[in-house]
Amino acid sequence: MRAAVIRRYGGPEELRAETVPEPSPGPGQVLIDVTLAGLNYADLHCRAGEYRRYPLPAVLGADVVGRRRDDGRRVAALLRDGGGYAQVVCAEEAFTVEVPDAVGDQQALALLEQGATAYGALTLLGRLRPGERVAVTAAAGGVGHLAVQLARELGAGRVVGLASTAAKREFVRGLGADATFDPTDPKLVDRLGESGGIDLFVDSVGGGVLRSGLAALAPFGRLLSVGARGGPEESFSVAELADGSVGVLGFWLQHVLDDRALFAGVAEQLFRLAADGRLVARIDRVVPLDAVAGAHRAMGARETMGKVLVDVHRESGKGESRARSG
Repeated sequence: MRAAVIRRYGGPEELRAETVPEPSPGPGQVLIDVTLAGLNYADLHCRAGEYRRYPLPAVLGADVVGRRRDDGRRVAALLRDGGGYAQVVCAEEAFTVEVPDAVGDQQALALLEQGATAYGALTLLGRLRPGERVAVTAAAGGVGHLAVQLARELGAGRVVGLASTAAKREFVRGLGADATFDPTDPKLVDRLGESGGIDLFVDSVGGGVLRSGLAALAPFGRLLSVGARGGPEESFSVAELADGSVGVLGFWLQHVLDDRALFAGVAEQLFRLAADGRLVARIDRVVPLDAVAGAHRAMGARETMGKVLVDVHRESGKGESRARSG
């Protein structure tokens, strides 16, 4: 089979399409013939050796859609140990869900990991209540653009999206955000504080933006970190939190996956919303297997909006194809 492989940690140039042996499923695993693989921001950290250091050579990629080889059912799966940038993967059966006919491959793949992260963050930890004011960082990204839509779907009274360019902010407004701001705006805290402040600040960026979110929280507000890597700006004292009657929370999708019934229920809800046209993932681009390195560069430069997908059965040597729906 063909796969995008890294043989040492480093920059995007370390990703190369190669022929490698097919994996063999172990106990509790299923073999999936992959149609599309997903690219996630965490993959960039894995490639550089800054996050999870897999034994080399390694195939990255944490989410796929395809068909189970044993019974032909169309499924989407999350891969906790990578392996997604390949034509065949072994997936834990517990982390695999069937895709309904009403949801296409691109949408199913774009919704599963990022959608489950956004939905879990908003409901399980964020405990979003109808009428509350929500702000989302990286609101044009894979998780962010779904969180904006889901916040509106869950009854938020005001949804604010933070995005780094005018084009991204326009896109976020098109998703239903009531307001959009530049995260580098020196008056960001004041702007977030309009209309009484923020009840739930969902952050996947960290650093100074997270600090601004904390400062803009209304009493009893919650700051929810999703995937931030940590830094000196992200240290808080209990006294600081008590002074504002606010809380800081951290979300990791693995704890949803560890509860099969919970994971299946979240996936079912996401697919139902997608089938009804109430939740739409934006597909930024679909790249061939030999262009994964370029997709890593684009994501690292914050040039993407929504989900980036990999067509593992195409190698054009000519870059990438664009898509706007799925």
